[in-house]
Amino acid sequence: MKKWLLDAIERAVRTAAQAALGIVGAGHLGVLDVDWATVASVSGLAAVVSVLTSIAAGFKGDPETAGFVTTSRR
Repeated sequence: MKKWLLDAIERAVRTAAQAALGIVGAGHLGVLDVDWATVASVSGLAAVVSVLTSIAAGFKGDPETAGFVTTSRR
């Protein structure tokens, strides 16, 4: 459970950061010109969707991780 939780948190934070960077970078906007409420809203929604995906992966993939892959890649 601990590994799953850490995986899910890592994925949610990474997804939220990617969404925020996508909005800030769209149209080459300056940092001061960004509507930060929109950035927070979209990033938060992306993080929630990421957590829901991780929950679904726990039922379908390896229950110990937040991913759908059931074997390790090396």
